[in-house]
Amino acid sequence: MKKKDTEYFKKLLTERLENLLSEASQTVSGMTGEIASFPDPTDRASLEADRNFMLRIRDRERKLIVKIRQALERIDDGTYGVCDSCGCDISIKRLKARPVTTQCIECKTKEEATENALGI
Repeated sequence: MKKKDTEYFKKLLTERLENLLSEASQTVSGMTGEIASFPDPTDRASLEADRNFMLRIRDRERKLIVKIRQALERIDDGTYGVCDSCGCDISIKRLKARPVTTQCIECKTKEEATENALGI
């Protein structure tokens, strides 16, 4: 991978990581500051449903944060953009679509086909 491409992806991943961490801290501060008494149980249930939804989103983002950090480590050690399965280069087009990917499109397609066949 060219140095220019590596720098592009490092910047992209770093910005995404910073945005996710910022949103996570806002969620925590927003949830701790909002303790209200609701006379209507429906209002309370609505608030709880909204909180649960937000926590599910943040959990998905937490998993993405881990993947972003791993991708940044791969950039630092020079293995970013190399497929974990076959060792071939991952296309720039695929990396732009999914910068945290660890597999080329061919290997990922095979993996998904196997999972579907096994019902995973």
